[in-house]
Order: sequence, then structure tokens, then C-alpha cells
Amino acid sequence: MAKTQTRYVCQECGRVSARAMGRCPGCGAWDSLVEEIITAPSAKKDHPGGSSLLRSTPRPIGEIEGDSEDRLPLPMGEFSRVLGGGIVPGSIVLVGGDPGIGKSTLTLQMALLMAGQGKVLYVSGEESEKQIKMRALRLERDEEGNLRPLPETQLLVTETNLNTILEHIAAVNPGLVIIDSIQTVYLPEMDSTAGSVSQVRECASRLRELAKSSGIAMFLIGHVTKEGVIAGPRVLEHIVDTVLYLEGERFQFFRLLRSVKNRFGATSEVGVFEMRERGMVEVPNPSEAFLAERLVNAPGSAIAVTMEGTRPLLVEVQGLTSATSYGNPRRTPNGVDFNRLLLTTAVLTRRVGLKLGEQDVFVNVVGGLKVSEPAADLAVAAAIASSMRDVPVRADTVLIGEVGLSGELRWVSQMSARLNEAAKLGFKAAVVPRRVRRSEPWPPGIEILEARSIREAIKLALVSEER
Repeated sequence: MAKTQTRYVCQECGRVSARAMGRCPGCGAWDSLVEEIITAPSAKKDHPGGSSLLRSTPRPIGEIEGDSEDRLPLPMGEFSRVLGGGIVPGSIVLVGGDPGIGKSTLTLQMALLMAGQGKVLYVSGEESEKQIKMRALRLERDEEGNLRPLPETQLLVTETNLNTILEHIAAVNPGLVIIDSIQTVYLPEMDSTAGSVSQVRECASRLRELAKSSGIAMFLIGHVTKEGVIAGPRVLEHIVDTVLYLEGERFQFFRLLRSVKNRFGATSEVGVFEMRERGMVEVPNPSEAFLAERLVNAPGSAIAVTMEGTRPLLVEVQGLTSATSYGNPRRTPNGVDFNRLLLTTAVLTRRVGLKLGEQDVFVNVVGGLKVSEPAADLAVAAAIASSMRDVPVRADTVLIGEVGLSGELRWVSQMSARLNEAAKLGFKAAVVPRRVRRSEPWPPGIEILEARSIREAIKLALVSEER
């Protein structure tokens, strides 16, 4: 008989332990070690290195065909941008996001669009066929409320057994397969439960092998943990070709589809959608949408130009200072990094002379966007200084630059693209770091105000402090 062995696997990081422990020694998560039973093979197998059967043959790279990958056109511009220009046949894409953020809605909407080019198989392990049909009827209504006919090439099945799913794929032979979700799929020959580390890893590996051998594009929907990362082992993100995160506040209309990993395109690319009754609607000009409700000439508001992949976005950064009622002043960021906020407030206190030691500081990025690059430091600093002095920032001015600990402004990348986007939206001036090396000329249509330090930049940006 085959020998059995018991081990404990962390469901967060995949670490294997020989005994049960309350806390994982790898990632520090509590109560994450789950018992798994491993059945050893009864017969002794030959070592892979001693096999005489060769399934592959080395060839010169010049003889291999494939000048460029042929992509399937996706009639959804924002989604296609994030993927790198379309869907690559044989690729496997992982889509993650918080519960209720719209992952199933977005993927079903994409499937209905792609069904016009061939067969699409939607495999659901969480919802019934009637539930998905109700969502499809809602998505297929036009702006006047008229129902469009559902495509006959859109196939639907509810199944969690991976062996049965593979049989359905072989029988249907679709061009695109969507698995909703990878945590509900299981292999019956494995003793662990669905959603465990071993099940998720093995099921994803089987689907990857099928995608690479048959040329079928795979989309896997994945759950996220309370920390906001894909549930399951980190190796799951290494198995797939592309990792997409659907982000956004649940009480906001905007949804951001962000590319974290992409073997066929640029990473950190962002697609902007608006959640409506008839599904996800593309936002072709997200900068204009983020600034639509801006209150002009209000103290504590500044415009930053951030780069999301290859796209420049203009966002409103709001700052508010208030006398603290506690011993330690609070620093509350929403959409910016907490450590960058601490750095900016320290520089404003020491280098500019603002007395923020007795002030609570709140910073918010309008629209639910999360800005992580240092190019928004100057806009954050100007918004805080504007609120502290109760003086508005110039309404037609954008602020771009990284703030150093000495109070100096540092150059950021892709400055021309940022300034061109600001000029296209009607902004007349931009406060930027002083250029040390003369390279390409400034773009036309916008006045460039160069500053060497943060003190000089704030003087240029605030309304009452004329140049």
C-alpha cells in the first residue's frame, strides 16, 4: 500500500511545516497552517534525468517562428491598454480584487464582447447559471434600455472539478476560457480541500499547460486576502503571464484596472472604468473625470500629474490642517504613502517654517486613486501649505516634483508627457524643478515656472505670494 504523510501548509505564504503551529514562522500569519495528507507513489518511478524519451528538441533560435505575437483584438479600449494591446493566444491572466469590486462583472462583459470573434467558455464555481444569466441580461442593455441578443458562442457552465472542466474545454474547443474563481476549483485526486495552497498551485499549473499547448487564452479570477494580495501562494503570480488588480473604493464610481505583472506589455498600466447599472463603462479621459468636481480657488487643493504606466493622469490632491486636540498630532493619508506624508510634513516644518507640530494633517487624493510615485510630493506639500496659510493654489497651475530632505526639488521622469497632458486640459502654468541639464525644449502652450527649493515653489504656487 502507498505510504501517507501529514504536513502543515501555510495558506498565506505556502511554507511547509512538519508540525502544527499557531503562527507561521515564514509570514507571521496566525492560524494559517492547514493539515494536508500526502500519499506517496506505491511504485518507484524512473528519475527524469534517466528517461530516454525526449519530448523536446533544442533548435537554433533563428529557426523559430514568431516575429511578434498575434493578439486577439479586445473591443474594450481600457482593458486592451492594460493587457498591452489585446489578448495573446495561449496566455494566462490572473484578475484579483476585493469582494464586490466588479471582477465577475468586468470579465463577463469582456466575454460577451469576445464572443463575437469565436467561442468563449465561462466556468463559474461560485454562482449558478441563472445568476450569471441575470447579470448578462443587465450588461447587454444599451443606453436606451433595449436588450441586445445574447451571442450563441458565449457558453456557460457551473463546475468546480478541474478534470471535468478540462473535458468541457476539449469538447467545446473555445478560444477564451474564464475561470471564476481559481480558489473554488479542485483536483479530486488530491486530498486537500479547494482553495488550499496545493490545490491552487496544481490547478493553475494544469491550466497553464493547457493554455501553452493549445493556444487557448485563460482568465483566472482570484480572491484577495485582507492585506489586499492574491489569496494563495506567491507562486500563483509566477505561474501566470499577467496579473491584474481591480481597485477602487466600494462607495466610489471609479474602478482602476492595474497591471502588476505583464509578460506581453508594460507593467503599472492602468485602465479607468466607471461602475454603472449596465456594467463597467470606459473613461476615455480620466484626468478630466477626476477634476470634474474640483472647487476652484479653494485653499488646500493642488493638481498633481502622476504617471500610471505610459499614461499621465492629472489628479486633485487635497490637504487639510487642523489644530490637534491630542498630545500627538495625527497624520492621515488617503491615496498617498504614509511615509511620504511624514517626510513631506517634516520638510515643511524644518525647511519652510510651517508649524505643523501642533496640527493634524489630512491628505486625500480625489477619485480613489492611489499615488505612489514621488512626483506628487510637491503637490502634497503645496496643498498642506495652502491649507495652513488659508491661501489657495493658482487654479491654472500644476505642480510636479520630488521633495528631498534638504528642501530641494528633484527632477522626475517623463516630464514632457506630463506637461503635454496638463496643457491639453487647459492648464496655463506648471511649477517644476529647475532643470540642470538642457535637453529637449519645453512643450509649447504652458508656462514653466522653475524652482530650486520647496520654499521657492510654494511662493510660485500660492495666489497671494506673487512672483
